[in-house]
Amino acid sequence: MGFVEEYWQSAHRNIQIFLPMNILSIYVFNNKTSLCVKVVIHTLCSILIFITTCAAQIQEPYSPLHGGSYRGPFIRESPDPLVRYHWKRPKASDSLEIYTLSPKKITGTPDSSFHISPEGITVSGAGDLMFDFGAESSGWLEFDADDLEDSVTASISEYNEPAIVNAGAVHRIKTLAPIKYGHTYRLELNKALYEGVRFAWIHVKTVSRPWHLKNVRLVCQIRPTNYQGSFSCSDPKLTRIWYTGAYTVKLNLLQDYFGAILMERSDRHSWTGDAYPAQAAALAAFGNVDMVRKNLAYTSNQNNGIAAYSMYWVLSLIDYYNYTGDSAFLRKYVGNANMRLEKAFRGYDHLPPLHFMGWDERLGAGFENPQIQEAQDTYKMLCIQAWRAFAGAMASIDKNELAARYERIAARKIHEMEYNEKEVMHFGIHALSRAINAGLGGDSLVERLSRMAFNDRQQRLSYSPFNQFFIIQAMAKAGQYEDALVTVRDCWGGQIDYGGTSFFEVYRPSWNAMLRPNDPPPNNQCGYTSLCHPWSAGVTQWLSENVLGIKPVTPGFKYFSVIPHLGRTLTWVKGDMPTPYGPVTADFNILSGIYKITVPSGTIAREIALPTGGRKVRKVMVNGKVLPEDVSQLSTGIDGVNTDNDYVRIRNVKPGIYSFRMTYTGAYRNTHPSPGKFDYQITSFTRDSLTSGHWASKYGKDGYMLLGYPPDNVSEKVPSYVDTIIFRKDRTVVWDSATSGTRAPDAPFAGKRMAAAITTQDPNATYQTMTIDIRLKKDHPCRISLYFLDWDKGDRSSAIELFDLKTLAIMAPVKMVRDYKNGKYLSFSCNRSIRIRIDQVRGENAAVSGIFFDGP
Repeated sequence: MGFVEEYWQSAHRNIQIFLPMNILSIYVFNNKTSLCVKVVIHTLCSILIFITTCAAQIQEPYSPLHGGSYRGPFIRESPDPLVRYHWKRPKASDSLEIYTLSPKKITGTPDSSFHISPEGITVSGAGDLMFDFGAESSGWLEFDADDLEDSVTASISEYNEPAIVNAGAVHRIKTLAPIKYGHTYRLELNKALYEGVRFAWIHVKTVSRPWHLKNVRLVCQIRPTNYQGSFSCSDPKLTRIWYTGAYTVKLNLLQDYFGAILMERSDRHSWTGDAYPAQAAALAAFGNVDMVRKNLAYTSNQNNGIAAYSMYWVLSLIDYYNYTGDSAFLRKYVGNANMRLEKAFRGYDHLPPLHFMGWDERLGAGFENPQIQEAQDTYKMLCIQAWRAFAGAMASIDKNELAARYERIAARKIHEMEYNEKEVMHFGIHALSRAINAGLGGDSLVERLSRMAFNDRQQRLSYSPFNQFFIIQAMAKAGQYEDALVTVRDCWGGQIDYGGTSFFEVYRPSWNAMLRPNDPPPNNQCGYTSLCHPWSAGVTQWLSENVLGIKPVTPGFKYFSVIPHLGRTLTWVKGDMPTPYGPVTADFNILSGIYKITVPSGTIAREIALPTGGRKVRKVMVNGKVLPEDVSQLSTGIDGVNTDNDYVRIRNVKPGIYSFRMTYTGAYRNTHPSPGKFDYQITSFTRDSLTSGHWASKYGKDGYMLLGYPPDNVSEKVPSYVDTIIFRKDRTVVWDSATSGTRAPDAPFAGKRMAAAITTQDPNATYQTMTIDIRLKKDHPCRISLYFLDWDKGDRSSAIELFDLKTLAIMAPVKMVRDYKNGKYLSFSCNRSIRIRIDQVRGENAAVSGIFFDGP
């Protein structure tokens, strides 16, 4: 396909409103119309869109897309409809703009109620229309109808069922009657209009006579932002991950700041710590330094009441400085950063309330218990990282007293930690990762423990991609690039396999085994799960810095390095890194031995590492000339070269365009090592939907607890090997205190049968989950069964997670329990103290009516 044809297809695939226009564009394309005619028709279509929108008497909050053109390259792996659109001079002061998307797929249920054609949709009966727009967008639903007289409502969602979110949102149920403006209807769920939308529905309640639905569209808001960075490699999944991370950030660039959560669920404001990986991704993908600078200023007096978020703000400031060299901005905020770091130092030995370190169970499960040891250790290592990074930045702007102070503070705390090895021995994956990121390593205990932890494919995964970013940073620093790439594919690649076109707030790979593509995910510690959360985008920067290998050596890329890490699975990588001097470009192909580097004017590549793939190098050519050992004989701007087992390393390369060609002895053997299996202690589960409430004949021989009974009722028999059973975040519901319904559990000792349960506390924010901690007196094998009951037939579906109560390591893949209106048992065997986390997925809440203990 030629460039013009590709341009035309892309423009009309991604920015479509009217079905007749689609037909026109297809006709023009298929008939090989000239470029001039195509441009004229494209312009006329745009004018018609504008006129029709105005005629519909609807007021949009922003101007239509303008100030640029579709002149960028087509990126097959990008989910961004505007990936090819390039604004002339985007600025942080620009207003948001809007564009429209038409659905990629339309489904009517039942078929008999809807006739779908290129001219529109004829509605002749009640039912539901579902629209898949193909990608998550920041927008609102609109449609036109000239003859609609009946009752309709509309819904939107990030997943394939109409969305519901926690309390606090303007409309927590994302279904509402659309507002009529002339012949146009718009779904308005909040004053800002925008929501996270991939899917939409029109629900037809009544039909008095057939009517016609036209121009169903998603009106999307976007901040003018150009892709100045790029990334691609021999693994298309990694390429898609890079662009999906960038798109996730782009969707959340609001008028005045980096947003944090796209779906409106009551917490729309700038979360200071969330912005750290989002800004890192933006610098690598967009080079939009003015927007990052604006957000740093906007959040300079914030930490959201979270101690760690002050440290992330400092690290973001230094990240910005390292990418831009903007010493004036750094100097402006030295006092602010110093205040935050000094406060962290004063509280280091007697920590203040941390409030939040991450959604991961090992970090206290969000706001549930953030003071646990691993969270404290992780915070301390984060403080050391921030002190050392700040000391380095201060030294570069000649604030030597501050530099010396914080380097001294960090060194003292590191010495204390190394002196007391017992303190380090209980570090988990998060604290170990932050310790590595703080610069501890080499032959230290920290690195030895980290290598052991990084080798466990399951336990090196965090529940939150936010925290996962820091783990893969540490894995790279420890030289474990191959395992880090496996983790990138597990965490971020798994979200794409699920169907994601943006990255999620939380995610577990085992979701994919129990969910269909784009199904509603579990909701737990974070409340209702956001499927577009830019704190998950740090992987974009990580791929640019570690796989493509371009990093600043001094602030602003005056000096930089290019050291790619292809591992044993990748054969080529190429891309661009934006810098104040222009892009650094790199293209490495280990099969051909051809490598291309552009060093911008005004910079020096301190080191360029050309990967050898483990082969012996026979000859290196640079710009058509043999590279001799004495590089002074060349006029190429290179002043040093050496070779090791992995690279030919070239030093101090001056500005220019370089083409290297290496020849080798022997062929390159590209291996694809197995990533290994996820190591779960519990893999066998059984479900029982037949026994219903008659549990006594099959369950509870060792003991039982019937849940929801009043304390004075005889409703439990605790097994002899159980020490305590502790419930958290649950509430009790009694549907019927005396029932003959056999779905309710049999009452012990001929007592009254009750329909009761413990449930999650929906819709309260972050109460979409509850936990049951079962502590054994000593390790003892047993079989535990949970009885789920959807007594009021509320179409509940729920998920369970299992954790080792001592280590909080995940013990089993996440399991879903669906369709339990008649009661359903989920059983598993274990031999240790355990935490059971029960998560709401759909329905009013998650409901459990009994726990039963039996021999293994």
